[in-house]
Amino acid sequence: MINYQQYISINPNIRFGKPCIKGTRITVQDILVWLASEMSFEEILEDFPELKMEHIRAALSFAADIERRTRLIAA
Repeated sequence: MINYQQYISINPNIRFGKPCIKGTRITVQDILVWLASEMSFEEILEDFPELKMEHIRAALSFAADIERRTRLIAA
């Protein structure tokens, strides 16, 4: 799994503290919604040239890690 910490930051002054791709205002949630709406990686990269494939993978890794931690806490 990719080390998402090098690509994602949380700043309370940017997008109300939602996890964002560093240097952008694009949130992890934005990327997940685009993927869920059947946008391909290539379409996302074309529409948002400031993103790279590593950013999309980092968003997925971040979401997977949050899910893993949520399950651990709930158990």
